[in-house]
Amino acid sequence: MRRWTLRSPKSTIAIFCETRAEWMITAQACFRRNFPLVTFYATLGEEAVAFGLNECGATHLVTSVELLETKLKNVLPQIPSLRQIIYVDRKSISTAGYPQGIQIHSMHSVQELGAKPENRKKEHQLYVKPVPSDLAVIMYTSGSTGRPKGVMIINSNLIGGMAGQCERIPGLGPKDTYIAYLPLAHVLEMTAEISCVTYGCRIGYSSPQTLSDQSTKIKKGSKGDCTVLKPSLMAAVPEIMDRINKNVMSKVQEMNCVQRTLFKRAYDYKLEQIKKGYDAPLCNILFKKVRALLGGNVRMIYSCRDSYTSGGYTKHDKPHPRGEILIGGPNVTMGYSRSEGCNNEDFFADENGQRWFCTGDIGEMHPDGCLQIVDRKKDLVKLQAGEYVSLGKVESALKNCSLIDNICAYANSDQNYVISFIVPNQKNLTALANQKGIEGTWEEICNHPVMEREVLREIKEVATSIKLQRFEIPVMVHLSPEPWTPETGLVTDAFKLKRKELKNHYLNDIERMYGHK
Repeated sequence: MRRWTLRSPKSTIAIFCETRAEWMITAQACFRRNFPLVTFYATLGEEAVAFGLNECGATHLVTSVELLETKLKNVLPQIPSLRQIIYVDRKSISTAGYPQGIQIHSMHSVQELGAKPENRKKEHQLYVKPVPSDLAVIMYTSGSTGRPKGVMIINSNLIGGMAGQCERIPGLGPKDTYIAYLPLAHVLEMTAEISCVTYGCRIGYSSPQTLSDQSTKIKKGSKGDCTVLKPSLMAAVPEIMDRINKNVMSKVQEMNCVQRTLFKRAYDYKLEQIKKGYDAPLCNILFKKVRALLGGNVRMIYSCRDSYTSGGYTKHDKPHPRGEILIGGPNVTMGYSRSEGCNNEDFFADENGQRWFCTGDIGEMHPDGCLQIVDRKKDLVKLQAGEYVSLGKVESALKNCSLIDNICAYANSDQNYVISFIVPNQKNLTALANQKGIEGTWEEICNHPVMEREVLREIKEVATSIKLQRFEIPVMVHLSPEPWTPETGLVTDAFKLKRKELKNHYLNDIERMYGHK
């Protein structure tokens, strides 16, 4: 790669590509030869990618043919510094319509060039050994709160984070198989895969749309990637874990009373045994079908987990102290790159030189040393009457509704109640519509006022059972027939809600629910 693309070890390569083997190959080449790598989520829009490429001054870009043709081609004239593009697919493309100053090559041709004896010899002569303080990655965020921001990660940050991961996975090695489906532009996925490569684990590449037998792009009767690959390791973000849990619990609800009772008792018993450091082999037989959802061999899932309570936090809170979580250690990055408006005050060093990051998450410290994330500072909204509502808390609680697949709570400080946008569970809502004698397309069912009332009824039942405050319960809903995916731009690649985009998307519905229309 050095022979074809760059002359200076401090030049920068950018990658704008889906999760696939070529992404990791590119990253490994950059790390080995000390090229800082700039990463972008594959679901970013044209404007966001052009902004990032211009900000970092990248002259070389690795991408796929699909992204090149659909998202990059139109904005390339706006990126004057870009000189070389390498596409990862094994196919040829026409260069017609591309700026004349940009050269386009396939990764295969670059690899062939690098394999020539004369270039391999020059490669060793040009080698510059990386050191811990060298910049390894500028990782652009998914842009959930506006323009994407570039986070500067040095080599020691990566090593610090991966050391923590690997220490928590006993027996990590060549017998393990890892399924990769999260975006590699997410630091959790990238470091997980680098750790797997380090320890000789096999990696199978998948996607959220093909992960399980029930995934959206798996034909009915066909097998999903987990069933075929049978991974032993995977990473997961909270939204994915919620989906898995909801799928399992929906199956449990379909059981008869005896089966449900047996499942609940076995679950409670195994959870108790795990807390004591033991296994429960007999329970494993009962849970065989649950394990089969992810291939049957998963022994560890690496994830972060969110849950929510109410606002107004201090270290004197009872029964446990609460406050903003600050993270310190060798994994704390060097802050944001040159992004305008970025708050580098989130990062600071103390008098001992230890770097800290103010996460914006609210934590609760339990007596056993467990730190639970209970809220997000930016998710608090003050209603007209002065009550504080944690939108994240409301959403987390109401995802337990059988009629809800996804939900975004919304509150305006000029109003005295909460509303929500909801992606309904198509199977359950359609069944309920049939019971009510309501027919029509999926869109017509979602827009039917009776179905809105039924969803609100279940929301109130669930909210009451988990003791949400009256002012926290949405009193109006809009049912969206379209799912929220990264491709729609309404959620990030980690399936976090993009509140600004959701607000703009449902602006007319907000006005309707607040009585303006």
